[in-house]
Amino acid sequence: MILVTGGRGFIGAHTVRALLDLGERCVLGQRAAGPPPALVREREVRDGRAVVERMDCTDLDSVLAVGRRHRVTGIVHLAAAGMGASAPLDELSANTAGLFTVLRAAREWGAGRVVVASTIGVYAGVADPALREDAPLPVASPHPIPAGKKIAEVVADVAASSGLDVVAARIGAIWGPLGRPSSPFFAAPRLVHAAARHAAADGGASVSPASPAACAAEAQATGEGGVPGEAAPSYAGDAIDMCYARDCGRALALLQTTATLRHRTYNVGGGRSVANQEVAAAIGRAVPGAAPALRPGRSPGVPAIDACLDISRLREDTGYAPEYDLDRAVADYVGWLRAGNPR
Repeated sequence: MILVTGGRGFIGAHTVRALLDLGERCVLGQRAAGPPPALVREREVRDGRAVVERMDCTDLDSVLAVGRRHRVTGIVHLAAAGMGASAPLDELSANTAGLFTVLRAAREWGAGRVVVASTIGVYAGVADPALREDAPLPVASPHPIPAGKKIAEVVADVAASSGLDVVAARIGAIWGPLGRPSSPFFAAPRLVHAAARHAAADGGASVSPASPAACAAEAQATGEGGVPGEAAPSYAGDAIDMCYARDCGRALALLQTTATLRHRTYNVGGGRSVANQEVAAAIGRAVPGAAPALRPGRSPGVPAIDACLDISRLREDTGYAPEYDLDRAVADYVGWLRAGNPR
């Protein structure tokens, strides 16, 4: 079985869904008790293909106990402390301890591969707009998340050099079903939620906006950063490498299951920079009359060059290609929300 730490969270749930679709069985490791995510089907739980296990990645005994109940053949490590829930050093300590615990468990179990989540944020300060995995990274980081992920990549590299099969996945801006309705890092989630509410007002299914408390709980459960309820500025020219959640989950599943990988680091993203004005246009096509009004130009201080993740390694080694272009992704997300899902 594949252990997905944080398997009930946002990216974790999509990764589990993709692994199940590939015929794998999954253990969803989560610190907080709760039911499987909505993406897991009831029959998959009944058949034992998807099992939720309560575990704390900072507690080696609780992690090893999962291995006594299930034969873990691989790990996708996505669990992280909620950003802002504690002091930065405490958060960093918890995340680093969790990674060491997972790697120790993998060694004891003889797990085939460990995929460790990193972030596009590690490239902050890299001048080339095409962000490639072999680019030299600055030591300093402007934010605690990329700082912690750089440390995680170093630890993963040491583990790999000692014989473990460890791969780091540098993940871009992920959005879609089960994601936070508002992100401080990019505007797309908030714009789509607003469009879904517009559709509901025109006679569609109702959509319940998440409260700040719910956002905070989700951020803690998924390891996403940002202040609950804080909105990204909606400037037309602001752009970021966006990857729809269903595609992200599939990419991580492929990194876990592909027999041979030639590298230890892979970018996971859409492979291009998407501007807010493109998102707004796609929303207008999915929900006529709901295209948001955007501020002209870019947010103050945003560079004129738009960077994006080069996903050539991922394509070449796993056969991955995004299945959701912007129009399909927006339509899918609006449909999900209009079906009554709050996020």
